Amino acid sequence: MKIALIGASGYVGSALLQEALQRGHHVTALVSRPERIEAQANLTAVKTDVQDSAALAAQLQGFDAVLSAFSGHAQAEQFDYFVKGIRSIVVAAKAAKAPRLLVVGGAGSLEVAPGVQLVDTPEFPEQWKASALGAREALNLLRAETELNWTLLSPSAMLQPGERTGKFRLGKDQLLVDDAGNSHISVQDYAVAMIDELEKAEHQRSRFTVGY
Repeated sequence: MKIALIGASGYVGSALLQEALQRGHHVTALVSRPERIEAQANLTAVKTDVQDSAALAAQLQGFDAVLSAFSGHAQAEQFDYFVKGIRSIVVAAKAAKAPRLLVVGGAGSLEVAPGVQLVDTPEFPEQWKASALGAREALNLLRAETELNWTLLSPSAMLQPGERTGKFRLGKDQLLVDDAGNSHISVQDYAVAMIDELEKAEHQRSRFTVGY
């Protein structure tokens, strides 16, 4: 497939990039600093400004799918910056008539009990709250979308570097935990689940989650 990957140099984006290339897809990495992208076969790096929806729409023309690993973690005003960026990506993807938009989501909007989301629990770390609330708003924006064929993949509570095992569970809107009560997934296996979804299209117009 021909894939446009927004945020390909980031924490999750770089894992998605490697997984997609390993499977033989052609990736255009849309990043703020193309010089950070190491040259590889089937890879093109293009400078982009996610907040400029008109310019982004022009860059998203002609792809089989758009993957967004856009993150606001480096910004002081994480919530506003992230939500504005996601809105811009949605507008651009629609203008470009992208067949699919796959979005890296957050774990905060997953339920830990009926009607109770992880981000709303007292134990949720304050340092991650702004980005978690932004990710929840992004999910709400997509759920209200009537034109776009979107998918959002929420990780488990802990998303850390680790092994690419290819062995994990998928869920919908509830936080996945293992037998010891831990909720975790490696960033490598998260990437496997996302590129699986890209290829199989089993969660169109919905959110799903991945964990051990």
